[in-house]
Amino acid sequence: MHIALAPEEQEQALAMLQHKTVAKRAYLLRPGDIDRNIYFVNKGCLRIYYTDKDGQEHTICFYPENWWACDIVSFFKEKPAMNTIQALEDSEVYYFTLPRLEELFLKIPKFERFFRILTQNGFELYQRRITSNLSQTAEKRYLEFRKRYPGLEQRIAQKHIARYIGITPTFLSMMRKDKNL
Repeated sequence: MHIALAPEEQEQALAMLQHKTVAKRAYLLRPGDIDRNIYFVNKGCLRIYYTDKDGQEHTICFYPENWWACDIVSFFKEKPAMNTIQALEDSEVYYFTLPRLEELFLKIPKFERFFRILTQNGFELYQRRITSNLSQTAEKRYLEFRKRYPGLEQRIAQKHIARYIGITPTFLSMMRKDKNL
């Protein structure tokens, strides 16, 4: 979804964005911290994941180029995060802090609509993902991953894909080999 901005609105919005490069494996958020930024991935790939009480990681979502990333509850409610955000590749991100984003909403109301639709789309993605995890086979979840993130499997480790699908890396490897996926 795109919004049309007048040149002065573009200048205002760009002036409020901050920039950061993030090394592969670096953390942008750890559990217990408050997510102070919402990131736009310009280059690279981030992931958000949850670590259960047994130390097992469960990848919730990947954020390749042109995706927005944050722990939405932590960011908007300013509560400690339950999730981790980590760079899977050397990445370049632009970001807003919550005060800057709210200032942007006041200065350029089109952005409030943009982020509302972005949030609605993200919520739809999470609902579909939960339903898929509850009702689809591992093979179907893998095919959905490939459709949602075309080309990403060549860029990231198999273990992250397996954690996203909810299987072991060994099972993913066997499944791909057996099914010629």
